[in-house]
Amino acid sequence: MFGAQAQGRLRAAWEGRVRALRTRNFRLFFIGQLISNSGNWLTMVALTLLVLHLTNSGIAVGLVAACQFGPILVLSAFAGLVADRSNKLRLLKTTQTGEMCQSFALGGLAFMHHPPLLGLYGTALVGGCLLAFDNPVRRSFVTEMVHEDDVANAVTLYSALVNASRIFGPALAGILVVTLGYGWCFTIDAVTYLAVLTALFMMRSEELRRVPVTPRGKGQVRAGLRYVRSLPELWIPFVMLAVVGTLSYNFSVVFPLFVERALHGSDASYTFVYAVFSAGALVGAFVVADRRQVGVDNIVWGAAAFGVTTLLLAAAPNVASTFPIVTLVGFSSIAFMTATTAIVQVRADPRMHGRVLALQTVLLIGTTPIGGPIMGAVADAAGARTPLIIGGVAALAAALFGLVVGRRVLPAEEVCPPEASEPQVSETAAG
Repeated sequence: MFGAQAQGRLRAAWEGRVRALRTRNFRLFFIGQLISNSGNWLTMVALTLLVLHLTNSGIAVGLVAACQFGPILVLSAFAGLVADRSNKLRLLKTTQTGEMCQSFALGGLAFMHHPPLLGLYGTALVGGCLLAFDNPVRRSFVTEMVHEDDVANAVTLYSALVNASRIFGPALAGILVVTLGYGWCFTIDAVTYLAVLTALFMMRSEELRRVPVTPRGKGQVRAGLRYVRSLPELWIPFVMLAVVGTLSYNFSVVFPLFVERALHGSDASYTFVYAVFSAGALVGAFVVADRRQVGVDNIVWGAAAFGVTTLLLAAAPNVASTFPIVTLVGFSSIAFMTATTAIVQVRADPRMHGRVLALQTVLLIGTTPIGGPIMGAVADAAGARTPLIIGGVAALAAALFGLVVGRRVLPAEEVCPPEASEPQVSETAAG
């Protein structure tokens, strides 16, 4: 009897954490994106290592990150408005096809005997432009595929998907780089886009929970900014994001420099560290997957834990000692990132999702063109541990800001709302 009850509780807990997968369209999306995102990480890791080995320069690695994510900083406000105005399913088919072509182009360059650095930068820049439009439409599309009650769960499962792909992608990149070479990493990534395109074409558009398309008008980007500024439960986390995104979330630049310079590891060591980091993030995503409500306190504690674990990682003496620490870094980073995404998806007006998520992307990823080259230069000048120290201190400072300001301007129930059976989307949006 006791065993059956325990199994029933475990089954119920598991079903609660994956309930959004009951929806066919989201299930197709989830499978396609899991395959494609794993391929994306092949490209991310391989391109970073290729440029590092061609130049042996931290600044050059930072410039690659700037090309990949710089367009997000410049274009995301407009791209978010395009997402709000568009048929998201149709737009996703276009952006994903373009990204597939970009990966094939990178593969062609990497198969050359001496890959031109400017060619790699230029192709990465094209991919960044496509990503600037793809990211807000892909993330806001999540809310159209599931029932309103399952939005928070779908957001968290999507974060889990991204982190699962960060386990497989870097690990596979480490194997391919040392066996077949960089070109095959990019080519395999291009092929994986066929999975997501197939899933998109198999979706039943009549089952989507469509959000009314925002009509054309003047000042709509500014309207999105004013909307965020009017809600403390949005602008407080976004200020925290600006700090953490610029100074702490530069993993693609900081990790390879830290592992190969400070810890004297190899390419394989770096990819293994990144895979362990992502495994910790995946566990963190599943731990918070059953949460239906999120408050500013969740974001504050996530930032604080991320800051502490990052400082511990900076003190690691060798590659082996990083594994338990980087697991905690991954766990805390996803707790912070998922909370900032969920508070947008659950509390913001659905008609603003594209613009608000685009702004979040600017603050988290679009700041990489600023922070990436700076952290690369710091690593060149002051050692590869220094960027981690700066990132940890910045995350702790962001947590302190969120705690002090949140307690001052938000009512207690808004700082950390009680768990509820249904997220109060309409009430929050109306407020």
